[in-house]
Amino acid sequence: MNEAKLSAISFHDLTLGYDRHPAVHHISGEVLRGDLLALVGPNGAGKSTLLKGIVGQLKPLSGSLSLDGLKSSDIAYLPQQIEIDRSFPITVFDAVAMGLWHDIGAWHGLNHERSLAVEEALYTLGLQDLGDRGVGALSGGQFQRVLFARLLLQNAAIILLDEPFRAIDTKTVEDLLHLIRRWHAEGRTIIAALHDLDQVRAHFPKTLLLAREMIVWGPTKQVLTAKHLAEARQLTEAWDEQAQVCERGETTSERISA
Repeated sequence: MNEAKLSAISFHDLTLGYDRHPAVHHISGEVLRGDLLALVGPNGAGKSTLLKGIVGQLKPLSGSLSLDGLKSSDIAYLPQQIEIDRSFPITVFDAVAMGLWHDIGAWHGLNHERSLAVEEALYTLGLQDLGDRGVGALSGGQFQRVLFARLLLQNAAIILLDEPFRAIDTKTVEDLLHLIRRWHAEGRTIIAALHDLDQVRAHFPKTLLLAREMIVWGPTKQVLTAKHLAEARQLTEAWDEQAQVCERGETTSERISA
């Protein structure tokens, strides 16, 4: 008999928001260790908010979330590119080396072994000839490869990705998906906020559909139905941005067993 998988992240009636206005509310459920989970929903559904809550950038307005047996340092988080300042004068090599920060701290240099690890990460992401180039001179696809190389060095148990394939070339998307599949095969837990539903269907076995609250969560084929997607769109469009309190909508709000 197979031993049941352990939980990596648990949500307990979790509500998150900004300036006390709820942005995603009453989320309950578990992300299991080793899950490859897509987070989908219309624009404004709360996908980025939920990721920021997991990584600790947002504190719960109510309810809670827990990392079951894991620490915040076990999480690697990739925000959307538009949230990252590329004007800082730093080379590709140094930007990737920042993935070792948890190991070496802010004031220690790279020894030979760690420099080789950076070189290997650059090679894995096809950046071996760009190490001396400034990140500000990169294309969108090249910069996303830099960010994934940095994630690779973090060696985290949980990897959070916010729209990792937005506005990048097809070859880069294919290469990054290959790395995500590698992480999944290694038993890492991956949650990716995505908007391309064909991509989700092809590569992500589990999906959480959000519309400020959980619509449905389970195997992707059972989640991404026309009925569920229409419900998510309608609920998001009806959301009151200035709501002072959380009021639960009458939605599907269910967890489908795998």
